[in-house]
Amino acid sequence: MEVRCAVVGSPIAHSRSPILHRAAYAALGLTGWTYDRVELRATQLAGWLSGLDKTWRGVSVTMPVKQSALDCADSASELASLVGAANTLLRTERGWHADNTDVAGLLGALDEGRTAAGRAASATVLGAGGTASAAVAALAALGHQHVGIVVREPTRAHALFGLLARLGMTGQLYGWPGLRSPERTFSGESHLWNVADRTFSGERPPADALCADLVISTVPAAATRALLGHQWRAGQTVLDVSYDPWPPALVQAAAAGGAQAIDGAAVLLWQAVRQVELITGRPPPVEAMRAALLPGGSLAPP
Repeated sequence: MEVRCAVVGSPIAHSRSPILHRAAYAALGLTGWTYDRVELRATQLAGWLSGLDKTWRGVSVTMPVKQSALDCADSASELASLVGAANTLLRTERGWHADNTDVAGLLGALDEGRTAAGRAASATVLGAGGTASAAVAALAALGHQHVGIVVREPTRAHALFGLLARLGMTGQLYGWPGLRSPERTFSGESHLWNVADRTFSGERPPADALCADLVISTVPAAATRALLGHQWRAGQTVLDVSYDPWPPALVQAAAAGGAQAIDGAAVLLWQAVRQVELITGRPPPVEAMRAALLPGGSLAPP
């Protein structure tokens, strides 16, 4: 029986998800299963889903479609609803069900790296999109009560601070290095920030935020260029969800400074492990997936 799955987003040609899922299907003996890439923008997702036949079982969702995936779903997990973004769509008898395995990917990568993330005194997230929301949820699961948020466009942080409020956390908003931006504190009671209020505190880079014990970058690799000159230190953990281009420049810079650096391949692996479990209903073959993604310790070709 043919069973079809795919990863959707834009751009999508760089995605290594097919490597991981195809390796899993082969290891599980699912010979009739296929997994492809589909180039889709957020506005195209609903129409594309409506045209799929019953051979379609699961869809992996990457940027910039994660929020739309949640909106298009007929039902959603508690986690996806909380985070406000979905990276997984599952075919059910009642339609498409949205879930989020990005949180599992981040937690798996930190756990595998044997970091002290759960005991870190401070944590910072770079970015304010769907993956940043997953990072905040992961930090909540690790017991963090406060998080720094570094953004290029302050207005995008509104939803993220809403999530912090729902989780009972507080946050400090910082601007991107080199950009004039606000520096404000938010709590669960005051997260409804008036985004039209542009009160700037000067062009000071967010040194305090970048010096946190745990820094998670969820922004595109090109955006991290302004961060490469920061003096990363021993005792820090820096996780960059990027894996294209490889190796991520931020990971290299952090490692050179003595920090424990974790790249996006680890996050990609562990979020796919959970996706395979959800889509197939079988225990995921973790080592077969790892071997396919990282032959010889480096990323496999797309």
